[in-house]
Amino acid sequence: MSFSPSHSVKAILGPTNTGKTYFAIERMLAHPTGMIGLPLRLLAREVYTRIVERVGEQAVALVTGEERIVPIKPRYWVATVEAMPMDIHVDCVAVDEIQTAIDFDRGHVFTDRILKARGLQETLLLGSATMAGVVRKLIPHAEIIDRPRFSQLTYAGSKKISRQPARSAIVAFSARQVYAIAELIRRERGGAAVVMGALSPRTRNAQVELYQNGDVDFLVATDAIGMGLNLDIHHVAFADDTKFDGHQSRPLTPSELGQIAGRAGRHRHNGTFGVTGGTEGFDEELVVQLETHDFQPIKQVQWRNSNLNFGSVEALRNSLELVPQDKTLTRVPIATDQHALEFLMRNEAGGLARGHDAVKLLWECCQIPDYQGISPAAHGEIVTRIYTDVRRIGSVQADWIAEQVRFCDNAEGDIDTLSNRIKQIRTWTFVANRKNWLEDPTYWREKTRDIEDRLSDALHERLTQRFVDRRTSVLLRHLKDKRMVSPEINSQGEVRLEGHLIGTLEGFRFSLARNDGDTDAKGLRGAADSVVAPEIHNRAERLAGSPNEEFVLATDGRLRWRGEIVAELAEGDSLYRPRILLLADETLTGPDLEKVQDRLSLWLRHHINTVLEQVMALEAPADLEGTARGLAYQLFEHIGLLPRAQVADEVKALDQDVRGKLRKLGIKFGAYHIYLPLSLKPAPRELALILFALKNGGVRQPGVTDIPHIVLSGRTSFVVDPEVDTRLYEIAGFKVAGSRAVRVDILERLADIIRPLVALDAGRPYQGELPSGAAEGNGFRVTVEMTSLLGCSGDDFSSILSSLGYRVRRTPKVVETPAPAEASAETPAFEQVLEDNAASAEANNEAAAPENAEAPVVAEPGEGAVPDAAPAEVEAAAEPAAPAEPEFDEVWFPGGRRHNENRRHEGRNRRDGEEGPRQNNRPRHGKGPRRPEGEGQKVRPNGKGRPDKTERGDRKDRRPPREERKPVFDPDSPFAALAALRGKSE
Repeated sequence: MSFSPSHSVKAILGPTNTGKTYFAIERMLAHPTGMIGLPLRLLAREVYTRIVERVGEQAVALVTGEERIVPIKPRYWVATVEAMPMDIHVDCVAVDEIQTAIDFDRGHVFTDRILKARGLQETLLLGSATMAGVVRKLIPHAEIIDRPRFSQLTYAGSKKISRQPARSAIVAFSARQVYAIAELIRRERGGAAVVMGALSPRTRNAQVELYQNGDVDFLVATDAIGMGLNLDIHHVAFADDTKFDGHQSRPLTPSELGQIAGRAGRHRHNGTFGVTGGTEGFDEELVVQLETHDFQPIKQVQWRNSNLNFGSVEALRNSLELVPQDKTLTRVPIATDQHALEFLMRNEAGGLARGHDAVKLLWECCQIPDYQGISPAAHGEIVTRIYTDVRRIGSVQADWIAEQVRFCDNAEGDIDTLSNRIKQIRTWTFVANRKNWLEDPTYWREKTRDIEDRLSDALHERLTQRFVDRRTSVLLRHLKDKRMVSPEINSQGEVRLEGHLIGTLEGFRFSLARNDGDTDAKGLRGAADSVVAPEIHNRAERLAGSPNEEFVLATDGRLRWRGEIVAELAEGDSLYRPRILLLADETLTGPDLEKVQDRLSLWLRHHINTVLEQVMALEAPADLEGTARGLAYQLFEHIGLLPRAQVADEVKALDQDVRGKLRKLGIKFGAYHIYLPLSLKPAPRELALILFALKNGGVRQPGVTDIPHIVLSGRTSFVVDPEVDTRLYEIAGFKVAGSRAVRVDILERLADIIRPLVALDAGRPYQGELPSGAAEGNGFRVTVEMTSLLGCSGDDFSSILSSLGYRVRRTPKVVETPAPAEASAETPAFEQVLEDNAASAEANNEAAAPENAEAPVVAEPGEGAVPDAAPAEVEAAAEPAAPAEPEFDEVWFPGGRRHNENRRHEGRNRRDGEEGPRQNNRPRHGKGPRRPEGEGQKVRPNGKGRPDKTERGDRKDRRPPREERKPVFDPDSPFAALAALRGKSE
C-alpha cells in the first residue's frame, strides 16, 4: 500500500447517525479501485453485499479472518481492519471507527492503519469527533471534516423493562443479563432479538433481520450494537452502566455511552435514551454530554511496533516490546498473540523456528485468534501443534484437523453448547483461510464454512425459540401491516396467522394460545383481539339469522350454536324463564351483542314452549275451575309430575266429569303419581331437570348431567346415588323406592300387575288356572314378569316392595320325600293333617300381621332373595348328598286395610287402576290384611265390594274346628310328625 502526501488524508469525524460510512462508500466507488476496513466481520459482510449489488460480484473481494472471497481481478476490497491486505495499491482507502484505537485488545491494529494505510488518491479516516486531537498530532496535515448528526437525541429517564416503547434496544454487558432480559420481554411483550459480540456473524445477521423486519419490537444487546450496525432503533435503554473489559469491571465512559445511545434515531428520525432494570438515572451533566455529543477528547491510542524483526524468535520478541516515541501513543498490554509466542518459545516449536521464514511462520501461527477464550496454555497447545505440523510435514495433519472439525459438526444442543461449538469451528475456519497451511485448503474452507453456517442457523433457531414468541411477532406485524392475509380458522376453532397458532375461538370467546411461561400481556391480548374481531362480527351476523335447528341446550345448562358454546343458563325470575348469560369476549359489543342476545332469548322461549308444550298448557287452562284448575296449576309448577299423596284430598273431591276434562289435557291418575305421560319422554325430563336445578342448587350439582344419560338408556330402575338430591330423581320421572329409583310409568305397570293378585284369594275355589303369582289370603308372590319389568330382583326388588308399603310373610317350604314301598295306610291321612296345619298357621300369621301400611315388615337379615315364582311345594331329592339350605315361601301382602265404605266405592268406580293410594291409615275391623295404596277389591257376585254372608259362612265352614288344629311348632309341629312317620317306615 502506497504512502501519499498528508494532504490526501481526510478525517470524517462526528457522532453516530452522520452518514460517515455511507459517505466513504460513495467516495470509494467514485474511484477506479478502493479498499475499506471495517471494525466487524458482520459489518464487512453487509458493506460487501451492498457494493456487489452496485458493481457486480466479480469486481468485489471480501477478506476477513474467517472468510475469503477473492475474484480474479477485483477492483474493490472489503475487509476487517485486521485483515486489510497492506501490500495492495488502490486509489482510495477508508478506515472506519478509528476511535477503536483505544481498545486494549485491538487498538494497536487501528492505530497502525491510521498511521500507514493510504490510498493513491484519497484516504478517509472515519470515527468519533473525540479523535480530532489524535489525528492532528499523528497526521498534522490531515483535513478534518466535522459532520453533524441528522437527528436529535434526548433523554427519556427511567422506565421498567416491561414498559419500554416499541423499537427499543435494551443494552446489557453480560450474556447472563442479556438472556434474563430477553426472557422477561418474551413473557411480557412477545419476544426480542439478541445481539452479542460472542455470536457468530451469521447468527447476529439473522437476529438483526428478526428485529429489522418487524417480527419483534425489541432488541437486547451488548455494546456490539454501538459500532457499525445500522438499525431502526427509536430508543436505547441501559440496563447496566458497567462492563468487564477483559481486565476489570469499570464504568462506561461518557463517550462509550454516547456511542451506544447514538444508535437511537436513524437519519431524520429523532431518538431517545434512558435507563432501566434498576440502573440509576444519569446525572444532568452526563445527560447534557450525551445529548450534545460533547465528550472528553481522546489523548492516547494503543500502539505496537509493526516493523518486526524475524531474524530469530528472540529478535521478534524484542521488536514487539519496543516502546513508542510519541506521547500520543501508548504501548499496548501483552496481547493473546504475544502470550502464544512466549508459550511456543518454551517448547519444541521454539527449536524449530530457525531462519526468517520459520520465525515469520511462527508469528503468523501465534496470531490465530483465541475465539474459545480458553487458557493461554490450552490455546498455546493448539498453536504448537499447527506450527510443528506445517514446519515438519508442510501442512497440518489431515487426520488431526478432521477429528477437530468432526467434533464441532453437531447442530444439536442448547444455546451455550452451540455457541461453544461455533467458537471452536471459527478457529478451524481461520486456519483453513491461511495460505499453504492445509493440503486441501479449498475443501476445508467449504467444510468449516458449512459447519459454521449450520451451527449459526441452529443457534439462531434456539435463540428465537427461547426469546421470541413467533405467534406474538406475527400478531404485531399484522397490526402494523393491514395488507397481511386474514387469519385462518379451522373446524377445531384454531386461529392461525401465517401458519402460527394464535389461539382458539369457541363461539364468541377467544383463548390466546399459551406457551410455557406465557403471561397474557394487555398489548398482546389487544393485538389478538383485533385479529379475530372481524370473525366475531361475522359470527354474530350468522347466529342472528340461524334456524332453530342449529341451537342445542346441553345437560350442563350451556347453550350451543353449531356445536360451540355461546351461552349458559342462570336462575331467572320464574321457573320457566331462566336468564341467558352470554359467553363472549369484550370484542362482541354494540349492535352485534344485542343481535346475539335477542336471537338466543327467542330460541330459548320457543324451546321451552315446544318441549314442555303439555306442561305449559296447564298454567291457565280455560275450561277448568276451582279444585281442578288448582290441581292443573300444581302440575304446571312441578313440571308435569306430582306425587298423588301430595294432592290426595283434591283428587277425592273431583267428580268424573272434571276428571274427564283433566284426561283430555293428557293427565293420568296413577296409583302413586298424577302425571303427563308424554312429559316423561327423555327430552322433556332433561329440560325439566335443568330448569329445576337452576332454582334448586344449580346445574353443577351431582346428578343433573348424569341422570339424563340413564333416562336415554331406557333403564326402568337403577341404584340411587346417595350424593344426589332425591328431588332430582322425581323431576327426572323416577320414584325413589328403597335403594333404587323406579320410573314412574313402570311403577304404575307394577301396580297393575299386583292389583288383581291381591284381589284374589288362591286359597278359595277358582274357575280355571290361577294367575301366576297368586297366593292365599289375598297375597301375591313375586313373578318373573315383575322383576323383568323393573330390571332387578332379590333384595333390590324386596326393598322396592317394602318402600311401597307391602309386607312379606316367609315360611319354610315343606320338603316331601317319596313314600317307601311299604308305607302304612295312615300316611295319606297324616299328610292331610300337615296341610290343614299349614293353612291354620297361615291364618294365624295373617291375624297377627301389622295393619299399618307405612310400617311394612322387612325381611330378616340373612334370608334369601325373593323368588320370581314361588311354587307351593318343592320336591326333595331322592338321595340328598348333603343337608340343603332351608328354603322359604315368600308371600307379599298389602300393608293395611281400608274402610268398608271406601272399598265399596272403589269397587263401583275403579277404571283401569287409575285411582291412587289412600291417605287413611286407620285400621279396619277384621282380620284380613290391608291392601296397598291404590289396589282394588275384587267385586263379589252380590255386586258389593265385600263377601256376602253365604261366602263368609262357607269360608268359616271350611276351616277346621279349633280343637282339631295342630300346633305349628314344637313339639307337635308337622316337621316333628313327618320325622316320626319316617322313623316308622324305616
